[in-house]
Amino acid sequence: MKHFTPILTAILLLAILASGNAYAQTLPGTQDSLQSAILNQKRMFRVVLPQGYDPKQSNKYDVLYVTDGEWNVEITSQIQNFLLQNGFMPQNIIVSVDHISRDKDLTPTPGDNGTVFGGADNFLAFLEKELIPYIDKKYLTSGSNTLFGHSYGGLFVTYALLTNPKPFDVYIAADPSFWWDKQYIKKLAVEKLNADVHKNKTLYITGRGGQQSEGMGIPGVDSVFKAKAPASLRWKVVDYPGETHNSVKFKSIYDGLKFIYEGFNAMLMIHPQKGIVLKNTPYKVWIFRQSEEAPARYTTDNTEPGLQSQDVKPEITLSGASVVKVKTFSSREAYNRSAKAEFTEGEMLKPVAKPKDLKPGGFRYHYYEGVWDSLPNFSTLKPVTSGIAGQGFNFTKLPKQTNFAVVIEGFLEIKQDGYHVFILDSDDGSKLYFNNKLLINNDGLHAMGDAKTYLLPLQKGFYPIRMELFQKEGGVDLQLMYITPGNYVPAPVPIPVEVQYNK
Repeated sequence: MKHFTPILTAILLLAILASGNAYAQTLPGTQDSLQSAILNQKRMFRVVLPQGYDPKQSNKYDVLYVTDGEWNVEITSQIQNFLLQNGFMPQNIIVSVDHISRDKDLTPTPGDNGTVFGGADNFLAFLEKELIPYIDKKYLTSGSNTLFGHSYGGLFVTYALLTNPKPFDVYIAADPSFWWDKQYIKKLAVEKLNADVHKNKTLYITGRGGQQSEGMGIPGVDSVFKAKAPASLRWKVVDYPGETHNSVKFKSIYDGLKFIYEGFNAMLMIHPQKGIVLKNTPYKVWIFRQSEEAPARYTTDNTEPGLQSQDVKPEITLSGASVVKVKTFSSREAYNRSAKAEFTEGEMLKPVAKPKDLKPGGFRYHYYEGVWDSLPNFSTLKPVTSGIAGQGFNFTKLPKQTNFAVVIEGFLEIKQDGYHVFILDSDDGSKLYFNNKLLINNDGLHAMGDAKTYLLPLQKGFYPIRMELFQKEGGVDLQLMYITPGNYVPAPVPIPVEVQYNK
């Protein structure tokens, strides 16, 4: 049909407008605008706030700025929500920026295409001097900003990092158009990469691999970063074969956000945490990590680990006194994790003479009632009831499940000479005394999952042992386990009732 009647034209226009409004209504967040003096334009953007956002609260949020916002805000928001639900990142404020002319906003030079292109400097200045201050003033922001862009947007993201890295800490460039203007970005990277200005910045670049990445100019830029990127810049180039130029966005956003928040909610532990060790008798230390993507280093001489320190291994064999320090190095300092273990030289502990009338089958317990936030002074208390914590004993058999305390004591038989690791975990607070000395202090209000550990060299025989536990509210549990000599993997087992004795 070559010509439209005025009525048909009006119907089509109304349909297009209705379709556009319907689509806009499905986008997350709230539309806002800013009159830009730098661009001499009114610029539209959309703000997606975290669920439960309250301007009166004290929480502050990182901000994710998204180019081509009209296309990318929905997928970015959906992927962020999925990552949130799985504990990979904290809540962000998303600011998606629409473009009047993306060709002009996102390209750094005019190239061979005249005045329609080459406005990246002005657009970056708009972000830095107008949009970011506006968002920071209006919302609870942490001051940490991420910039995401795809295609021309990825070109712009990398240009921003190289020429003015101050406004953003993290840059994600999905299938960037590095072919632009005879690979201008490659030449710029050779000139601009600098240890001072790019310190503590993060760049995540993605492509489709093979000829597709060659066509986008990604390998050339990758080679420059490999040769010239300072150690203080954390960067990564990832290929996603089999994706299209458009579909690559999905994996880029998902993996990029995981990468930049590496270490968030991550676990790092050393076990045992303390102990006595024998001169010239090696012992083992185990290091547990939730994620092994972030670099982790360790030292054994009480110095702080750096990236030049030894790589962390799951198992370390040591000899003599040592202070072990472990640190992970995430892209954000806030998510670095540290752990410490300290071992002093001493003598092998000797057992006591076996007391008369010892009975196997469990330690003896004494039950007390009261309300405490930490372990009480039991010498001032009178037990309500006592009994044997033998086979089948559990706390549900006690008179109350809240506001009580117990002392469990007796003698532990050690079957063989050598290093033993003791593990104490509890809900709420607990202490372990061994040979009438405090070995582990795990006092206070807390749940299970924060186990304390101690390494002891023991001769076989009988040792007095005492555990204290208090319970205020919620769940209650107490677990004492050990690792015996000859177990070369960290596999603690509950102390068998057969080696528990009472008088």
